[in-house]
Amino acid sequence: MDLTFDGGLTDVVPVEETSQIGQARRVAQQIATQAGFDATDAGRVALIATELATNVLKHARGGEIHVATVPGIDTRGVEIIAVDRGPGFNLADCLPDGFSTGGTRGEGLGAVKRQADIMDMYADARGSVVLARMYPKGFTRADIRFGASHHALHSEPVSGDGWGMALNADAAEIVMVDGLGHGVAAHEAARACIDAWRATPFEEPVSLMVLLDTAMHGGRGGAVAVARFDRRSESLRYTGIGNISAGLHTLDGSRGLASHPGIVGVQARRAQAFDFPDVGGRLLIMHSDGLQSRWSLKDYPGLGTRHPAVIAALLHRDFCRGRDDATVFAIRLEATA
Repeated sequence: MDLTFDGGLTDVVPVEETSQIGQARRVAQQIATQAGFDATDAGRVALIATELATNVLKHARGGEIHVATVPGIDTRGVEIIAVDRGPGFNLADCLPDGFSTGGTRGEGLGAVKRQADIMDMYADARGSVVLARMYPKGFTRADIRFGASHHALHSEPVSGDGWGMALNADAAEIVMVDGLGHGVAAHEAARACIDAWRATPFEEPVSLMVLLDTAMHGGRGGAVAVARFDRRSESLRYTGIGNISAGLHTLDGSRGLASHPGIVGVQARRAQAFDFPDVGGRLLIMHSDGLQSRWSLKDYPGLGTRHPAVIAALLHRDFCRGRDDATVFAIRLEATA
């Protein structure tokens, strides 16, 4: 499998009153159609969006539905994530049909489980995050265990952040960029970076950083980080310039990945790479500075075992600064594609 994908913005639909359930359904169905789903599969996506939005409104009295196109193995899928700050619940209790804490028939999450190809969640007293991913018929095993939550500053039509992921049988490479500031100029800087990366995916990180620095000259510039995981040796090579945060996480703790000061495209010294052996199975998390840096998965017991998309959405929910574009990317480093 060879795959090169650069992520767009996460569509966010607030769910604070009943009419917004219909809006969540329409957004999800439109994105499914744009991703190439036929009418039947797009209808399945619409049903899941409806059930998750209804669940958020009934049980948390409000929250959000996040919708995005995601790459899969030889296809594309649609991801729907319900995010709320209401009282948490036990998924095992809520999945059986007939269970309800709101006086309804209790079919919501059970229906989601039947229709989704991937379902996972995390809930505690701070709220819940429920993930559903759908792929076209015949691609039920297409899921890639990664997640990305990408949001523009609330007043801006575009994001100054960007991310890309390339996968093949030998390697996985992730690039993240945070254009200086926010708005159109920052977006153009990030776009120049991602476009240059797409032309040479799987480039060695230090060499790639030189190419990205050249591509970003003449614009706003920004922070850039590149992580390349070798599937055969299970080692990671990482380089970063600027304030992209990154770390390798296990259930026992985490290890930060260092970046050097500078602005790629404006004022950046030659990048230096750091090598990390034997990292297979660990969780790589990268994020722009739109997210606070003081967080720990240990504060969320069991979260490290969940799907990376759940982790990314939860970190965005609880640690977004709210005054800049914000992007969180998480991927399980697996030895085989």
